[in-house]
Amino acid sequence: MTDIVDAPAAVKPINHWIAGGRYAGESGRTGPVYNPATGEQSGAVDLASTEEVGRAVQAAKDAFPAWRALSLARRAELFFAIRELFHAKREEIARHLTAEHGKVLSDAMGEVTRGLEVIEFCCGIPHLLKGGMTEQASTGIDVYSIRQPLGVVAGITPFNFPAMVPMWMWAPALASGNTFVLKPSEKDPSASVFTAELLKQAGIPDGVFNVVHGDKVAVDALLDHPDVAAISFVGSTPIARYVYETATAKGKRCQALGGAKNHMIVLPDADIDMAADAAVSAAYGSAGERCMAVSLVVAVGEVADPLVAAIKERIPKVKVGDGMDASSEMGPLITREHRDKVASYIDAGATEGATVVTDGREGAPTDGFFLAPSLLDNVTPEMSTYTDEIFGPVLGVTRVATYDEAVQLVNENPYGNGTAIFTRDGGVARQFQFEVQAGMVGINVPVPVPVAYYSFGGWKASLFGDRHIYGPEGIDFYTRSKVVTARWPDPATSKVDLGFPQTR
Repeated sequence: MTDIVDAPAAVKPINHWIAGGRYAGESGRTGPVYNPATGEQSGAVDLASTEEVGRAVQAAKDAFPAWRALSLARRAELFFAIRELFHAKREEIARHLTAEHGKVLSDAMGEVTRGLEVIEFCCGIPHLLKGGMTEQASTGIDVYSIRQPLGVVAGITPFNFPAMVPMWMWAPALASGNTFVLKPSEKDPSASVFTAELLKQAGIPDGVFNVVHGDKVAVDALLDHPDVAAISFVGSTPIARYVYETATAKGKRCQALGGAKNHMIVLPDADIDMAADAAVSAAYGSAGERCMAVSLVVAVGEVADPLVAAIKERIPKVKVGDGMDASSEMGPLITREHRDKVASYIDAGATEGATVVTDGREGAPTDGFFLAPSLLDNVTPEMSTYTDEIFGPVLGVTRVATYDEAVQLVNENPYGNGTAIFTRDGGVARQFQFEVQAGMVGINVPVPVPVAYYSFGGWKASLFGDRHIYGPEGIDFYTRSKVVTARWPDPATSKVDLGFPQTR
C-alpha cells in the first residue's frame, strides 16, 4: 500500500473523475507523481478508497441504461466527434505523457496516433455490431443473433502507455454500449483525467466514463465489486495472473495481458544495416519500456559479429535527454527505483558471463531517471538477463548456430507476446510464421503491433483469457451474444406438444 505523501506546495493535485466531473479524494492518501527528466515531484495523485471506487461504479451503473439505449447512429456520431477532438488535441495529450512518463514528445505523439486508430475503428460500430439472421430455419420460424453490452466494465492500465492502452479499452467498450471505470497507473495519471475532460466535451454523458486513481486498494475494489461485469488489464505477468484469477473467481469476464520477452531472430542472409537499425529502434524506443520492445536479438551463425558491431556503432548516436527537447530520441525511465533495477542487470549480466559491450550508466544524464542504451553479448538462456522482463534499455544478444535453434528458443520461452525474424528468404519467413509460438509476428518488422482492425495479444504467459484487446476480438469481449428464435403463427393452430423441438 502506498504511504501518505506530504506533497510540496508547488505540485498539482490530480483528482478522480466521477459522474462527469473532478472528484477530490477523501481517503486521506496521495501518491507522488514525478517529472522523470528532472527527478522532481510535479503532482500528487489521489489514491481511492474502496468507497470511492464504489461511487465511480455506481455512477457508471446509473448511466448505463440510457447509454445502452442510445441508437447506434447517435453513438457513431459521438465517436466521430471524439475522433476529431482527440486528433485536434493530440499534441496536448502527448505533452501530458512526456511530462509524467518521460518518453520523448515524438514517441508520445506516436502513442496517441496509435490510440486514435482504435477510436477510428470504433466509428464503424453499427457495422461491427451487426448480427446474423436465418429466415425459415424451421417452418414459420426465424432465428437471428444480436450482440448486447455487458454493463459496467473496468480497465486497469500500465504506466508505459498512459493514453493508448486506455483507448484500446474504453473506445470499444463505450462504442459497444457499456459504461466504463478506468484505473490508470498512479505514476502518470494526468492523461486519463484529460481524456475524461475531452470525452465530456465531445458529448459523452456524465457517468459513462469515470476515472479512479489508486493502488492495490482500488484494483481489489474493482475486482470485488459485484456490479463490474468485466475487467481489462495490461501489466506484468504476476499481476495479470492475479487479476485474471480473482476476476474470474468472482464470475467476471477478464482479459489480462501480461509480460513479454520478445526475440528478434536475424538470419545470415539478412541485411545487416537494416537489422541493426531495427534492433536499436525496437530495443531503446521509449527507453525499452514497451511490452513489445525487442529485448533479445538471436543472431544465427556468422551474422553475429557484424550485427553486434553494427548495433554498437549506432548506440552512441542515440540522443538521450529530456523528452520535451526536440533533439532527444530517448527519454528517462519512469522512476528512480525502476532505473536502478534496470541498471542492475548490467552487472548481473557481467557476473553471469555475458559480455558488456556498452554500459548505459556511462554518459547518461545525471539529472532525472536516465539510463543510456546498454548492449550485452553472449547472453545465454540460464542468465537473468535472458529470463527476466527487464523493461528498460538493456538489449541482449544470444548466439545460435541454426535457424532451428533460434525458433526453439522462442517456443520454449514462457512468454509469447511478440517475435520477429529478419531474412530475405520468403520460404523461411513463411515457415517461421507457421511454427513460431507467439501471438504477434513480424517479418522484417521489429515491433509488430497490429493495426486497429486486427487485435493485439500474446500467447502463453503473456495473456490470460481467451480474447485479445481492441479490434474484432475487443468488440466480442465487451459484448455478449443473444440468439432469438421467433414465430408468428395463427393462434388457431396452437396445441400442447411435450416433444423436444425439431427443425422441420
